[in-house]
Amino acid sequence: MIVVSDTSPITNLAAIGYLDLLRELYGTIVIPQAVYQEMTRGGISIPGALEVQTLNWIETQQVTNQSLVSLLQIQSKLDPGESEAIALAVELQADWLLIDEELGRTASKDYGLRLAGVLGILIEAKTQGLIAQVKPILDDLIVKAEFWVSQSLYLRVLQVAEEKA
Repeated sequence: MIVVSDTSPITNLAAIGYLDLLRELYGTIVIPQAVYQEMTRGGISIPGALEVQTLNWIETQQVTNQSLVSLLQIQSKLDPGESEAIALAVELQADWLLIDEELGRTASKDYGLRLAGVLGILIEAKTQGLIAQVKPILDDLIVKAEFWVSQSLYLRVLQVAEEKA
């Protein structure tokens, strides 16, 4: 399985101590050079920065289709990490692209990519028995990682996870 990730799923899961869910669900995660640079340019103060430098199941790969990266940045107004993550997922014919930002998710759909964000990852982890409940982890995401979730989305995630608010 080929899984490409943008910055957000890695940093948010690392911030709450659940980064290993990515390995358990997908095995190897591939990140583009721009995501690696976004995460490591501030030293190890960004959650997940040390992990992308040291864990052997997170691989960094250079995007070859720079024209697609530029197109995504100009047309969809995406940052370099999102643009490279989408372009790399297209190049590798990835099974999954892990991305949370709405603009990036919208642009990704034009390329027929299968998407998952942090919330979908949590639901899948519960489905596979890797976590017992989504709610406490979702609450940690909101409080500790400052991951923004609307009230309606919060309730919908718990409904899909068959949990009470």
